[in-house]
Amino acid sequence: MPKPNFRKLILRGGAVFLALVLAVPSAFAGSPSEVVETFHQTLLDVMKRAAELKLRGRYEQLTPPIETTFNLSVMIQVASGTKWRGASDEEKAKLIDAFRRVSVGTYAARFDGFSGEKFETVGEQDGPSGSRLVLTRIMRPNKDAVPLTYVTRKFGDDWRVVDVIVSGGISELAVRRSEYNTILNDGGPKELIARLNQKADQMLAN
Repeated sequence: MPKPNFRKLILRGGAVFLALVLAVPSAFAGSPSEVVETFHQTLLDVMKRAAELKLRGRYEQLTPPIETTFNLSVMIQVASGTKWRGASDEEKAKLIDAFRRVSVGTYAARFDGFSGEKFETVGEQDGPSGSRLVLTRIMRPNKDAVPLTYVTRKFGDDWRVVDVIVSGGISELAVRRSEYNTILNDGGPKELIARLNQKADQMLAN
């Protein structure tokens, strides 16, 4: 049975980029740890059914929990940096949608099987600027655990994930910000929208 490609979880990046407060629809009302653990349970269920669901099925199953666990609107705003302010309302909406497609597609592609893995919550602690850090790890039989720290912020009554730190210090949002900045400088929001949708299409075509 195929195993999740955890090597792809080890991304290159820099410091944590904390999100700005942005009004969003209500999500799951629970503590930061409960939000992450609920997502992990769904992810584990999808991993166990990976062969049955196939890539498209995993994408469909993961879309709702990712939309309610992560504040994708804030994440793409932060990843777009100063270029976000210059984008039109239509471009912002398309950026959010393209970012959602890539985010869900990435999880659907990475977690493509189950070999006895489990998610473990190690603890929770205060982070910068009012954030809460949920420390977790992926436990793998006969392999080293993969540390994952979820950066969460409170929006209204709900805690949402705004970044994931891999292996103790690699910010996924920082990596995306660096990647997107190059694209935005070359072609602006329209080019980033096109690139993100192209990437999502390619993942879902496999």
